[in-house]
Amino acid sequence: MDLTTQRERFIQVMADFTGYAGKHLPDDVIAKLKELREQEDTPMAKLIYDAMFDDLDMAHKLNRPACQDTGVIQYFVQVGSKFPLIDEIENCLVEAVKKATVESPLRHNCVEIFDEKNTGNNVGTRIPWIDWEVVPNNDEVKIYMYMAGGGCSLPGTAKVLMPLEGYDGAVKFIFDQITSYGINACPPLLVGIGIAGSVEVAAKLSKKALLRPVGTQNSNARGAELEKMIEKGLNDIGIGPGGLTGKNSVMGVNIEQAGRHPATIAVGLSTGCWAHRRALIKFDSNLEYEVLSHKGAAI
Repeated sequence: MDLTTQRERFIQVMADFTGYAGKHLPDDVIAKLKELREQEDTPMAKLIYDAMFDDLDMAHKLNRPACQDTGVIQYFVQVGSKFPLIDEIENCLVEAVKKATVESPLRHNCVEIFDEKNTGNNVGTRIPWIDWEVVPNNDEVKIYMYMAGGGCSLPGTAKVLMPLEGYDGAVKFIFDQITSYGINACPPLLVGIGIAGSVEVAAKLSKKALLRPVGTQNSNARGAELEKMIEKGLNDIGIGPGGLTGKNSVMGVNIEQAGRHPATIAVGLSTGCWAHRRALIKFDSNLEYEVLSHKGAAI
């Protein structure tokens, strides 16, 4: 294929992929929601889960987004240095969002700062947000798509703590935020936590933590144990599905970390709602693709 044909194919696949991910939750999220539904024993909690799965069923049958808030589109790109379209990816993703907005369709959610004007096509200043990682001596690209809705973005926060607050301070910060704002993000939540030495690194890692599949563990044994402890503590609060009480408040807790300065410890928080629209696609150098997050997906 020549460059023009490659671009057109890449744009269309990414437009279809973005729209598809707004209508179908990833396999791990579906499996976890089913597990949580079975654990509830109150009529209200069961009713909320039934409504969730009815919604997903209608989204599939009617080919419509599972939630009317299709978010601000974010892409997390892991691209090989030898991938043939490496220089074209950013422009192609912008065009893919424009196409998906019309074809899916996606709600117009990009409002320009200061101008306070909706762009009408989900594209604007630095939007779609694109995060980059370059993989040396590789000719493939993996792209995570995430729809950052208003509800799940609302609890997002980050803070640099005084050194003596330590990890206890980080846990307190998380619990204070979830118990104050978590209900706005449509529980059960996937909780992403970043721990680092500066606020921007912690915030970025908390969002990347949401890209990890539900049920995976931190690579560090102590980090994995902290994930379990926070998950249990948040579930014991009993926020429940939709915030209407129940046995479980969260789908899981994912922590990502970076080395810190001896004098600072920063913590960031991002949350994913029950309709956690995170998807992963991989392209090879011939632009053959596979949707890794949704087994058997046809787009």
